[in-house]
Amino acid sequence: MLTILLPTIMLIPTAWLTPAKQLWPSALAYSSAIAITSLTWLKLPTETGWTSLNLYMATDPLSTPLLVLTCWLLPLMILASQNHTASEPINRQRMYITLLTSLQIFLILAFSATEILMFYIMFEATLIPTLILITRWGNQTERLNAGTYFLFYTLAGSLPLLVALLILQNNAGTLSLLTLQFTPYSPLSSTADKLWWAGCLLAFLVKMPLYGAHLWLPKAHVEAPIAGSMVLAAVLLKLGGYGMMRMMIMLEPLTKELSYPFIILALWGIIMTGSICLRQTDLKSLIAYSSVSHMGLVAAGILIQTPWGFTGSLILMIAHGLTSSALFCLANTNYERTHSRTMVLARGLQMALPLMGAWWFISSLANLALPPLPNLMGELMIITSLLNWSWWTILLTGAGTLITASYSLYMFLMTQRGPLPTHIHSLEPSHSREHLLITLHLLPLLLLIAKPELIWGWTA
Repeated sequence: MLTILLPTIMLIPTAWLTPAKQLWPSALAYSSAIAITSLTWLKLPTETGWTSLNLYMATDPLSTPLLVLTCWLLPLMILASQNHTASEPINRQRMYITLLTSLQIFLILAFSATEILMFYIMFEATLIPTLILITRWGNQTERLNAGTYFLFYTLAGSLPLLVALLILQNNAGTLSLLTLQFTPYSPLSSTADKLWWAGCLLAFLVKMPLYGAHLWLPKAHVEAPIAGSMVLAAVLLKLGGYGMMRMMIMLEPLTKELSYPFIILALWGIIMTGSICLRQTDLKSLIAYSSVSHMGLVAAGILIQTPWGFTGSLILMIAHGLTSSALFCLANTNYERTHSRTMVLARGLQMALPLMGAWWFISSLANLALPPLPNLMGELMIITSLLNWSWWTILLTGAGTLITASYSLYMFLMTQRGPLPTHIHSLEPSHSREHLLITLHLLPLLLLIAKPELIWGWTA
């Protein structure tokens, strides 16, 4: 664990002590080295599942893929941000890299924590760098509003979780993930127990976000700078799913009945947010709402508590992390050229930037879950397990899949096809930096087709 964590911490003094000329190349090289080293976690030697154990941290098949995704994303965020922070004073650029690094430190500590309380503290700590990124480096004047939404939704959801964890500590005598699964079940029957159950899950459902508590997400995404959008879509939403998977083990006897309203909200959310995507004019907003729709599927897969549902959810979380991050990067390359996120104003870009058009095409297909990509594998496993649970769900998930295909194609056709508008006179050519960025998103996605057991989680 420390082989990754200590170099990540040392990236902060590096960012402040490097000469201005070498700041971005050295940060990129250093973070890439960390990302490549983190791939060693994917080799799981033990039968028990827990590896790299130390006093406070460990990895197991559930957290490993998410940890590797976190480490993989830092060099990509640095690659994506280099252009739009270039005009800022050098100290602000250093501060920007410091914030991204601190975010990675908190995320590594959150995903590898063996104590739930440590997970909770790190879960909350990720709020601070994200909030600063949104409110200081956001694009529009509404960024303060977006930051407020983001902060208060998450805080209001996660305070009941703290109370629930303290109650659990009182009853079970431990909050360690290694021993909690062996504590005897208490028959949860009273109203207080049901409130405790809701408290345990509410924080994660808001973070995911579940339809109904999702209003902070489009705002935060639209206002955030590119690195903020990437880390929000790729990793911070996954904290919700990961926390739910961890807590589900302890909520056993109650979940069967109490999860109905949440499953219904999740499935309804797939259709509703998908339909909202179909009438978006703002590109980043469309990608943000599509995240809500995918996360609804993940939430439903986790709440029905079958091995297939869990596996499908984990696969979909990883696949969605890479895909939606790639889409935000592409949206950002468009924004840097046209200075507008409105889709109508930047059409037919395939004529001007043909290779970018190819990246858009592959990313849109990944978003609509084209076989044999992991996106489809995750969705199919969740849909199958939902169908086994109740065959009525096929109506909702089937409609959701159709709508997903529709808005992905709509997004591709609106941005890439058709005549080039007359007001676009001189487009900057696409840079190799941008091609590398998208390649590093899509390559892992394609390689996972060959070895999906890396992200199967516990079922493998």
